[in-house]
Amino acid sequence: MAQQAQVFFFCGPDDSGVQDAAHRIAGLLTDPGERIEMTGAELKRDPVRLGDEARSTSLFGDSRHIWVRASGDEAHDAVEILISGDVPPCPVIIQASNATDKSRTAKLLEKRDDALVAMFYPPDLRSVTATVRAMGDTLGVPMTSALAERIARAVGQDTRLAASEVTKLALYLDATPERPRPATPEAFDAIGARTEEDGFATLVSVVLNGEVAKVPAELRRMIELQLNPVGLLLAFERRAAQLAQLSGQIGPHGDVGAFLETEKASRRVFWKDIPDLAVQLRHWRGHRLERLVQRITALHRALLTNSQTAELLLAQGLAEISRAAARRG
Repeated sequence: MAQQAQVFFFCGPDDSGVQDAAHRIAGLLTDPGERIEMTGAELKRDPVRLGDEARSTSLFGDSRHIWVRASGDEAHDAVEILISGDVPPCPVIIQASNATDKSRTAKLLEKRDDALVAMFYPPDLRSVTATVRAMGDTLGVPMTSALAERIARAVGQDTRLAASEVTKLALYLDATPERPRPATPEAFDAIGARTEEDGFATLVSVVLNGEVAKVPAELRRMIELQLNPVGLLLAFERRAAQLAQLSGQIGPHGDVGAFLETEKASRRVFWKDIPDLAVQLRHWRGHRLERLVQRITALHRALLTNSQTAELLLAQGLAEISRAAARRG
Protein backbone atom coordinates (compact mmCIF):
# COMPACT_ATOMS: atom_id res chain seq x y z
CA MET A 1 0.00 0.00 0.00
CA ALA A 2 2.88 2.38 0.70
CA GLN A 3 3.92 2.03 -2.93
CA GLN A 4 0.39 2.51 -4.32
CA ALA A 5 -0.92 5.42 -2.26
CA GLN A 6 0.30 8.99 -2.54
CA VAL A 7 -1.56 10.61 0.36
CA PHE A 8 -1.72 9.12 3.86
CA PHE A 9 -4.09 10.55 6.48
CA PHE A 10 -3.59 9.22 10.00
CA CYS A 11 -5.92 10.41 12.76
CA GLY A 12 -7.59 9.40 16.01
CA PRO A 13 -7.08 9.81 19.75
CA ASP A 14 -3.97 7.60 19.95
CA ASP A 15 -1.15 10.03 19.15
CA SER A 16 1.54 7.38 19.57
CA GLY A 17 -0.28 5.05 17.16
CA VAL A 18 -0.62 7.86 14.63
CA GLN A 19 3.06 8.73 14.89
CA ASP A 20 4.16 5.10 14.70
CA ALA A 21 2.07 4.60 11.56
CA ALA A 22 3.51 7.72 9.93
CA HIS A 23 7.07 6.58 10.62
CA ARG A 24 6.27 3.08 9.39
CA ILE A 25 4.91 4.40 6.11
CA ALA A 26 7.90 6.69 5.65
CA GLY A 27 10.14 3.68 6.16
CA LEU A 28 8.25 1.68 3.53
CA LEU A 29 8.58 4.30 0.80
CA THR A 30 10.73 2.94 -2.02
CA ASP A 31 12.68 6.18 -2.38
CA PRO A 32 11.68 8.64 0.36
CA GLY A 33 14.38 11.18 -0.49
CA GLU A 34 14.18 14.63 1.10
CA ARG A 35 11.57 15.25 3.80
CA ILE A 36 9.64 18.52 3.64
CA GLU A 37 7.85 19.29 6.91
CA MET A 38 4.78 21.51 7.16
CA THR A 39 2.18 22.37 9.77
CA GLY A 40 -1.55 22.48 9.38
CA ALA A 41 -1.56 26.14 10.40
CA GLU A 42 0.83 26.98 7.53
CA LEU A 43 -1.35 25.14 5.03
CA LYS A 44 -4.50 26.78 6.33
CA ARG A 45 -2.92 30.18 5.62
CA ASP A 46 -1.59 29.07 2.24
CA PRO A 47 -3.49 26.00 0.95
CA VAL A 48 -1.87 26.14 -2.51
CA ARG A 49 1.57 25.48 -1.03
CA LEU A 50 1.03 21.75 -0.45
CA GLY A 51 0.26 21.03 -4.10
CA ASP A 52 3.14 23.21 -5.28
CA GLU A 53 5.65 21.46 -3.01
CA ALA A 54 4.30 18.00 -3.77
CA ARG A 55 4.72 18.47 -7.52
CA SER A 56 8.03 20.32 -7.56
CA THR A 57 11.49 18.76 -7.59
CA SER A 58 14.04 19.18 -4.83
CA LEU A 59 17.00 21.51 -5.17
CA PHE A 60 19.25 18.64 -6.20
CA GLY A 61 16.70 16.84 -8.35
CA ASP A 62 16.22 14.05 -5.82
CA SER A 63 12.97 12.49 -4.69
CA ARG A 64 11.05 13.90 -1.71
CA HIS A 65 8.12 13.28 0.56
CA ILE A 66 6.04 15.71 2.63
CA TRP A 67 5.20 15.32 6.29
CA VAL A 68 2.31 17.42 7.61
CA ARG A 69 1.47 17.79 11.31
CA ALA A 70 -2.02 19.22 11.53
CA SER A 71 -4.86 19.57 13.98
CA GLY A 72 -8.38 18.66 12.95
CA ASP A 73 -9.27 19.78 9.44
CA GLU A 74 -6.56 22.46 9.14
CA ALA A 75 -5.18 20.81 5.99
CA HIS A 76 -8.57 20.24 4.29
CA ASP A 77 -8.37 22.99 1.68
CA ALA A 78 -4.74 22.18 0.91
CA VAL A 79 -5.56 18.49 0.41
CA GLU A 80 -8.54 19.36 -1.78
CA ILE A 81 -6.28 21.42 -4.06
CA LEU A 82 -3.60 18.73 -3.98
CA ILE A 83 -5.86 15.91 -5.23
CA SER A 84 -7.43 18.10 -7.93
CA GLY A 85 -4.16 18.31 -9.89
CA ASP A 86 -3.39 16.18 -12.92
CA VAL A 87 0.25 15.42 -12.10
CA PRO A 88 0.77 12.74 -9.41
CA PRO A 89 2.28 14.31 -6.27
CA CYS A 90 5.14 12.96 -4.20
CA PRO A 91 4.05 10.99 -1.11
CA VAL A 92 2.26 13.14 1.48
CA ILE A 93 1.93 11.89 5.07
CA ILE A 94 -0.51 13.76 7.30
CA GLN A 95 -0.60 13.36 11.08
CA ALA A 96 -3.94 14.87 12.10
CA SER A 97 -4.43 15.22 15.84
CA ASN A 98 -8.01 15.91 17.00
CA ALA A 99 -9.34 14.55 13.70
CA THR A 100 -11.36 11.40 13.05
CA ASP A 101 -12.16 9.25 10.04
CA LYS A 102 -15.41 11.25 9.79
CA SER A 103 -13.61 14.56 9.34
CA ARG A 104 -13.93 16.53 6.09
CA THR A 105 -10.34 15.74 5.11
CA ALA A 106 -10.84 12.03 5.66
CA LYS A 107 -14.01 12.12 3.56
CA LEU A 108 -12.03 13.68 0.69
CA LEU A 109 -9.61 10.76 0.68
CA GLU A 110 -11.40 7.66 1.92
CA LYS A 111 -12.67 6.39 -1.46
CA ARG A 112 -9.59 7.23 -3.50
CA ASP A 113 -7.31 4.48 -4.75
CA ASP A 114 -4.28 6.71 -4.28
CA ALA A 115 -4.99 7.53 -0.62
CA LEU A 116 -5.06 5.77 2.73
CA VAL A 117 -7.08 6.89 5.76
CA ALA A 118 -6.54 5.21 9.12
CA MET A 119 -7.84 6.02 12.58
CA PHE A 120 -6.05 4.91 15.75
CA TYR A 121 -7.54 4.29 19.20
CA PRO A 122 -5.49 4.03 22.43
CA PRO A 123 -4.57 0.39 23.09
CA ASP A 124 -5.95 -1.27 26.21
CA LEU A 125 -3.76 -2.26 29.13
CA ARG A 126 -3.67 -5.92 28.18
CA SER A 127 -2.35 -5.29 24.68
CA VAL A 128 0.26 -2.77 25.86
CA THR A 129 1.41 -5.25 28.52
CA ALA A 130 1.88 -7.88 25.81
CA THR A 131 3.76 -5.34 23.68
CA VAL A 132 6.09 -4.49 26.56
CA ARG A 133 6.87 -8.18 27.12
CA ALA A 134 7.59 -8.59 23.41
CA MET A 135 9.91 -5.56 23.52
CA GLY A 136 11.73 -7.11 26.44
CA ASP A 137 12.19 -10.42 24.65
CA THR A 138 13.53 -8.62 21.57
CA LEU A 139 16.08 -6.60 23.57
CA GLY A 140 17.18 -9.47 25.80
CA VAL A 141 15.34 -8.46 28.98
CA PRO A 142 12.55 -11.04 29.40
CA MET A 143 10.09 -10.11 32.13
CA THR A 144 7.01 -11.33 33.92
CA SER A 145 3.54 -10.15 32.99
CA ALA A 146 3.34 -8.33 36.33
CA LEU A 147 6.43 -6.24 35.57
CA ALA A 148 5.33 -5.61 31.99
CA GLU A 149 1.96 -4.38 33.27
CA ARG A 150 3.70 -2.14 35.80
CA ILE A 151 5.77 -0.56 33.02
CA ALA A 152 2.66 -0.16 30.85
CA ARG A 153 0.88 1.67 33.67
CA ALA A 154 3.93 3.80 34.49
CA VAL A 155 4.03 5.20 30.95
CA GLY A 156 0.29 5.68 30.68
CA GLN A 157 0.03 2.92 28.04
CA ASP A 158 2.14 4.95 25.63
CA THR A 159 4.17 2.47 23.58
CA ARG A 160 6.76 5.11 22.65
CA LEU A 161 7.58 5.73 26.30
CA ALA A 162 7.43 2.00 27.02
CA ALA A 163 10.08 1.34 24.38
CA SER A 164 12.32 3.92 26.04
CA GLU A 165 11.93 2.28 29.46
CA VAL A 166 12.67 -1.22 28.12
CA THR A 167 15.74 0.10 26.28
CA LYS A 168 16.98 1.68 29.52
CA LEU A 169 16.44 -1.64 31.31
CA ALA A 170 18.54 -3.45 28.70
CA LEU A 171 21.35 -0.92 29.05
CA TYR A 172 21.25 -1.04 32.85
CA LEU A 173 21.38 -4.86 32.89
CA ASP A 174 23.94 -4.98 30.06
CA ALA A 175 21.60 -7.35 28.26
CA THR A 176 21.52 -8.28 24.59
CA PRO A 177 19.40 -10.71 22.57
CA GLU A 178 22.40 -13.06 22.52
CA ARG A 179 23.02 -12.63 26.28
CA PRO A 180 19.59 -12.08 27.86
CA ARG A 181 19.21 -11.02 31.48
CA PRO A 182 15.79 -11.19 33.15
CA ALA A 183 14.31 -7.83 34.11
CA THR A 184 13.29 -7.38 37.73
CA PRO A 185 11.21 -4.83 39.65
CA GLU A 186 14.39 -3.75 41.44
CA ALA A 187 16.09 -3.02 38.11
CA PHE A 188 13.10 -1.00 36.99
CA ASP A 189 13.26 1.01 40.22
CA ALA A 190 16.97 1.57 39.69
CA ILE A 191 16.67 3.16 36.26
CA GLY A 192 14.67 5.97 37.83
CA ALA A 193 11.47 5.57 35.86
CA ARG A 194 8.83 7.89 37.24
CA THR A 195 5.53 6.10 37.70
CA GLU A 196 2.12 7.73 37.81
CA GLU A 197 2.28 7.43 41.60
CA ASP A 198 5.15 9.99 41.51
CA GLY A 199 2.61 12.68 40.71
CA PHE A 200 1.15 12.25 37.23
CA ALA A 201 -2.10 10.45 38.07
CA THR A 202 -2.96 12.55 41.10
CA LEU A 203 -2.46 15.85 39.30
CA VAL A 204 -4.36 14.63 36.23
CA SER A 205 -7.28 13.58 38.41
CA VAL A 206 -7.36 16.76 40.50
CA VAL A 207 -7.36 19.00 37.42
CA LEU A 208 -9.85 17.08 35.29
CA ASN A 209 -12.15 16.42 38.27
CA GLY A 210 -12.37 20.17 38.85
CA GLU A 211 -10.92 20.01 42.39
CA VAL A 212 -9.73 23.62 42.22
CA ALA A 213 -8.71 23.90 45.88
CA LYS A 214 -6.24 21.02 45.52
CA VAL A 215 -4.54 22.31 42.37
CA PRO A 216 -1.98 24.68 44.01
CA ALA A 217 -0.60 21.92 46.27
CA GLU A 218 -0.36 19.51 43.33
CA LEU A 219 1.47 22.10 41.23
CA ARG A 220 3.95 22.66 44.06
CA ARG A 221 4.51 18.92 44.18
CA MET A 222 5.08 18.92 40.41
CA ILE A 223 7.90 21.44 40.89
CA GLU A 224 9.36 19.64 43.93
CA LEU A 225 9.46 16.31 42.06
CA GLN A 226 10.89 18.06 38.97
CA LEU A 227 8.32 16.40 36.74
CA ASN A 228 8.93 17.17 33.09
CA PRO A 229 6.17 19.59 31.92
CA VAL A 230 5.85 18.01 28.46
CA GLY A 231 5.85 14.51 29.93
CA LEU A 232 3.16 15.54 32.39
CA LEU A 233 1.06 17.07 29.64
CA LEU A 234 1.34 13.80 27.70
CA ALA A 235 -0.41 12.14 30.65
CA PHE A 236 -3.26 14.65 30.22
CA GLU A 237 -3.35 13.95 26.49
CA ARG A 238 -3.61 10.22 27.10
CA ARG A 239 -6.43 10.67 29.61
CA ALA A 240 -8.28 13.01 27.23
CA ALA A 241 -7.89 10.40 24.48
CA GLN A 242 -9.25 7.73 26.82
CA LEU A 243 -12.21 9.95 27.70
CA ALA A 244 -12.91 10.52 24.00
CA GLN A 245 -12.86 6.79 23.32
CA LEU A 246 -15.06 5.91 26.29
CA SER A 247 -17.46 8.77 25.65
CA GLY A 248 -17.91 7.61 22.06
CA GLN A 249 -18.79 4.13 23.28
CA ILE A 250 -21.24 5.36 25.92
CA GLY A 251 -23.10 7.70 23.59
CA PRO A 252 -24.92 10.90 24.59
CA HIS A 253 -27.51 9.19 26.82
CA GLY A 254 -25.67 6.13 28.12
CA ASP A 255 -25.30 5.16 31.78
CA VAL A 256 -21.73 6.09 32.75
CA GLY A 257 -21.67 4.01 35.92
CA ALA A 258 -22.99 0.83 34.33
CA PHE A 259 -20.68 1.22 31.35
CA LEU A 260 -17.58 1.60 33.51
CA GLU A 261 -18.50 -1.45 35.57
CA THR A 262 -18.68 -3.47 32.35
CA GLU A 263 -15.30 -2.11 31.23
CA LYS A 264 -13.79 -2.96 34.62
CA ALA A 265 -15.15 -6.51 34.48
CA SER A 266 -13.61 -6.92 31.02
CA ARG A 267 -10.29 -5.52 32.33
CA ARG A 268 -10.32 -2.79 29.70
CA VAL A 269 -10.23 -0.15 32.44
CA PHE A 270 -8.11 -0.33 35.60
CA TRP A 271 -10.35 -0.60 38.68
CA LYS A 272 -8.47 2.17 40.52
CA ASP A 273 -9.33 4.60 37.69
CA ILE A 274 -13.10 4.01 37.86
CA PRO A 275 -14.01 6.77 40.40
CA ASP A 276 -12.03 9.45 38.54
CA LEU A 277 -13.26 8.33 35.12
CA ALA A 278 -16.87 8.46 36.36
CA VAL A 279 -16.42 12.09 37.45
CA GLN A 280 -14.50 13.09 34.32
CA LEU A 281 -16.93 11.48 31.89
CA ARG A 282 -19.69 13.56 33.44
CA HIS A 283 -17.64 16.76 33.23
CA TRP A 284 -16.12 16.28 29.77
CA ARG A 285 -18.57 15.22 27.05
CA GLY A 286 -19.41 16.42 23.54
CA HIS A 287 -18.26 19.95 22.74
CA ARG A 288 -16.69 20.38 26.19
CA LEU A 289 -14.44 17.40 25.54
CA GLU A 290 -13.53 18.74 22.09
CA ARG A 291 -12.55 22.07 23.64
CA LEU A 292 -10.50 20.27 26.29
CA VAL A 293 -8.55 18.41 23.62
CA GLN A 294 -7.98 21.63 21.69
CA ARG A 295 -6.79 23.42 24.85
CA ILE A 296 -4.34 20.64 25.73
CA THR A 297 -3.01 20.56 22.17
CA ALA A 298 -2.47 24.33 22.16
CA LEU A 299 -0.78 24.10 25.55
CA HIS A 300 1.54 21.37 24.24
CA ARG A 301 2.62 23.59 21.37
CA ALA A 302 3.22 26.49 23.74
CA LEU A 303 5.44 24.34 25.96
CA LEU A 304 7.53 23.16 23.01
CA THR A 305 8.13 26.71 21.78
CA ASN A 306 8.66 28.29 25.21
CA SER A 307 10.70 25.73 27.10
CA GLN A 308 12.18 28.29 29.53
CA THR A 309 8.73 29.18 30.89
CA ALA A 310 7.19 25.73 30.45
CA GLU A 311 6.40 25.19 34.14
CA LEU A 312 4.61 28.56 34.41
CA LEU A 313 2.64 28.02 31.19
CA LEU A 314 1.63 24.53 32.29
CA ALA A 315 0.55 25.72 35.74
CA GLN A 316 -1.61 28.48 34.22
CA GLY A 317 -3.13 26.11 31.66
CA LEU A 318 -3.97 23.41 34.19
CA ALA A 319 -5.53 25.94 36.55
CA GLU A 320 -7.80 27.13 33.71
CA ILE A 321 -8.81 23.57 32.85
CA SER A 322 -9.58 22.81 36.51
CA ARG A 323 -11.80 25.90 36.80
CA ALA A 324 -13.63 24.88 33.61
CA ALA A 325 -14.29 21.44 35.07
CA ALA A 326 -15.53 22.94 38.35
CA ARG A 327 -18.03 25.15 36.50
CA ARG A 328 -19.62 21.97 35.20
CA GLY A 329 -20.56 20.99 38.71
